[in-house]
Amino acid sequence: MSAPSDFDRGVLVGLLIGEGSFGGDGKQPQVTLRMHVRHEGIFHWLMARFPSTKLYGPYHHGGRSYYQWMARGPALVHEVLPVLEEHLGPELDAYATGRLGRMLDRYGAYIQRERWRMGG
Repeated sequence: MSAPSDFDRGVLVGLLIGEGSFGGDGKQPQVTLRMHVRHEGIFHWLMARFPSTKLYGPYHHGGRSYYQWMARGPALVHEVLPVLEEHLGPELDAYATGRLGRMLDRYGAYIQRERWRMGG
């Protein structure tokens, strides 16, 4: 798989600004995107462009049917985080940038170790 195009990176950033969750499990960072099953195509599109990420679902509960896409740990650090760090800033969306910043602060040691481990 070739590197994501500028368009691919822009779609990813837009989706995560509008629908993404930035956090972690206490040990490693993660970015989560949860949307209704009617958006199934976008999840397969994401998996094709960011292949180390994970897709879960469809889930059906509480009257909702949705998929959940997750970029966690090494997949986040090496595939998704570089895109967010390059393109997401306060001039684009201050709120999403703040959420990303809090995740980076909380999991900075993990991110640094993973980058070192992979040589960059």
